[in-house]
Amino acid sequence: MPLRTTVIRAFRILAVAEACSWAALLAGMYFKWIAATTELGVQVAGPVHGALFIGYGVAALMLWRVQRWPFLVAVLAGVSAIFPFATLLFERWAGRRGYLSAAGAADAPALESSRA
Repeated sequence: MPLRTTVIRAFRILAVAEACSWAALLAGMYFKWIAATTELGVQVAGPVHGALFIGYGVAALMLWRVQRWPFLVAVLAGVSAIFPFATLLFERWAGRRGYLSAAGAADAPALESSRA
């Protein structure tokens, strides 16, 4: 399997996994701070989320290089990891615009800047 296809597949998997780990971490934080019952959720989900966050960031940087993303697309990928579940939105957005297609890194459209 070519590197480009492997990185795209890993990025898509990590985008979903990172969002799921956000959900687990938020649930763990609920039980730790609101319900005040246990810290186990944060102790388990915290490191898992951290590892997936780093993996997602590395995959985004690799795609920036391999797919020749515009800088703004790479920044959006990175910023999406900060907000809960935003990696899912970015993955869908990038997929619809051709930034996650193995066929055309050069064919991907340039990101249009909207002027208000």
